[in-house]
Amino acid sequence: EVELVESGGGLVQAGGSLRLSCTASGINFDEYAMGWFRQVPGKEREGISCISHTDGTTFYADSVRGRFTISSDRATNMVYLQMNSMKPEDTAVYYCAAREIRGVNFKIWGQGTQVTVSA
Repeated sequence: EVELVESGGGLVQAGGSLRLSCTASGINFDEYAMGWFRQVPGKEREGISCISHTDGTTFYADSVRGRFTISSDRATNMVYLQMNSMKPEDTAVYYCAAREIRGVNFKIWGQGTQVTVSA
């Protein structure tokens, strides 16, 4: 069974750090790219980072580049998002997602984890 489960969300002060984890059950990292998205109520979902395991490339949105780092562990089928120097505008529900390597859209989604950054 394919399933994505996020964890690690919570409350942090501005300037602090959090690490989100995504357990990717049933996902072969050779066949899927993994990404992190976030959404604030009333706003569109924002793609903030992704990683392709076939060539090791990573992508970061301008809003998080230099502060967030995506990584993965093939041995445990985990994907991580290390978030540093956090800002109140990083407050959102964060989602882990998977996209087939040759696909265009992310079609497999986790349930999300809330991240709140206080000023």
